[in-house]
Amino acid sequence: MILEISNVTVGYFEDIDILSNLSLRVDNCSTTSIIGPNGAGKSTLLKTIFGFLHPRKGEIAYNGESIVGMPPHALIRRGISYLPQEHSTFPQLTVEENLMMGLWAFRDDKKNVKERLEQAYSEFPSLGAKRHVRATFLSGGELKMLEFAKVLLVKPRLLLIDEPSAGLAPTIASQVYSRIGELKQSGTSVLLVDQNIRQAVNLADFVYMIEMGKNRLEGPREDFKKRLEDIIHESLLDGIAG
Repeated sequence: MILEISNVTVGYFEDIDILSNLSLRVDNCSTTSIIGPNGAGKSTLLKTIFGFLHPRKGEIAYNGESIVGMPPHALIRRGISYLPQEHSTFPQLTVEENLMMGLWAFRDDKKNVKERLEQAYSEFPSLGAKRHVRATFLSGGELKMLEFAKVLLVKPRLLLIDEPSAGLAPTIASQVYSRIGELKQSGTSVLLVDQNIRQAVNLADFVYMIEMGKNRLEGPREDFKKRLEDIIHESLLDGIAG
């Protein structure tokens, strides 16, 4: 097990909890998906794991070590990366400059930085061809690939992903999901938050459904596939009602 969250309660304002006594776990070299209606607290959970928010109660353990209170740069050094829903690139910087920002924590090891950059260009050839192009001139799909390349540069053992296909054309979204599906083969565990419930379930080894900041359902992918249509229907209705 690479990540264990136990009875976490957190919110953005005092006495207003977004997550309440929420628990989950992520196994090594696995994909775990979190689904649920809008406003359930899915994105808040990822921000809490990555140190942007600090829980009022509960524990977050990575490889058996508490990471509560650790800043994001310290978590990156320990092998945790985060791909947010919002664009995380700098539009006026070139592709290579954006990738260098992703390697900021390793900037003192120039040989290592150079090797990781070349590996990124090998895995994402379209980025290599545009390494000196400013990000503002990239397409939506190219931006998403740049964001993926940037977080993978640090060779994370655990990757937190929030709504990876938001705003993308179906063909590009399909490429993104294919890339996510390959990650566990290289030893990266994935914790995925996604409104595309079908894709989230299909990619997952294990699935959690949360509602109003609490665990509602959990189980292996096969259990969710058996009642997938009902779960989608309930999530949509809950989202509208919320």
